[in-house]
Amino acid sequence: MIPESILDQTAARFPNFFRDRIRIEPLEKGGSDRKYYRIEMCGEGSLILVKYGNQREENRHYCDIDAFLTSIGVRVPAIFHHDHREGLIWMEDLGADDLWQFRNEPWSARQPLYHSALEEIVRLHTLGHLVTGPSLPRFQIAFDADLYRWEQNYFFENCATRYFGIAPAVLEAGIGRDPMNAIAERLAALPRVLVHRDFQSQNIMILEGRACLIDFQGMRPGLAAYDLASLLYDPYVTLSAGERDALLDDAISLYAKAGVPVGDDFREQFDLCAMQRLMQALGAYGFLGLVKEHPHFLAHIPAALGSLREVVARIPGLDSFLRLLDRMEV
Repeated sequence: MIPESILDQTAARFPNFFRDRIRIEPLEKGGSDRKYYRIEMCGEGSLILVKYGNQREENRHYCDIDAFLTSIGVRVPAIFHHDHREGLIWMEDLGADDLWQFRNEPWSARQPLYHSALEEIVRLHTLGHLVTGPSLPRFQIAFDADLYRWEQNYFFENCATRYFGIAPAVLEAGIGRDPMNAIAERLAALPRVLVHRDFQSQNIMILEGRACLIDFQGMRPGLAAYDLASLLYDPYVTLSAGERDALLDDAISLYAKAGVPVGDDFREQFDLCAMQRLMQALGAYGFLGLVKEHPHFLAHIPAALGSLREVVARIPGLDSFLRLLDRMEV
């Protein structure tokens, strides 16, 4: 049920949207406390309305980050109005097609869309951290060793224990805490750039064949490889090993063209970040599916777990963790 006050405010702020001719369509979008609506006025276009709550402080900074991204040339939706008090944002309607919608298309059709998405994220990675001054938006806490360890523990608690029923004592015996802590420390010691934090197919809209980024309120200093891993190991979309390798090569070429070539150990960083991202995603699926009672998230566990096994098998020193993963049967 759409609150009458939202209809009234929309009609008051947008003169072309007459109160009695507005059509509103609720949109399903992720597992956050934000609610999305498409507001249409027959013959007069449409816009997106976001209603956010107070559960996550980051929601209030969406519009400031949107303006920041626009200033460095990253494609994002235009913001029409932000009501801070009511937690309402009216923004450009980018249409209904996200990158996920193209998941079953031939690679020849998907590859240009992924390339466009990589162009946008590389622009953020190579330009975002260079902007300084008091007008910068408030970003979220930077990735540090504690945050990487939190992602690991999020997986152990909400996926390994809560979903698969592995006892905490068994986990402790099988995890191999020392190498996991070493990975967290190693990643935290690397130079950081600004990252999207949730760079996956459903947060990349496709408008006229080009990518536009959304849901970037969790932006923070981190590693470029983390965003790439989020996209290339997106549990919502199946990519072949060859497609994944081609996209990683594409991203590395884009960094070089931007004058910021990556180091020789970038592919190793990519694997470590992929492990972290997949552990975070699996923890989220367990938490959202079982604690928040959104069971559809549980359907993505098999794909994400398969990818995690694949990645961990390439990382030296994680034999114990790999054996633990092999005990998790879907």
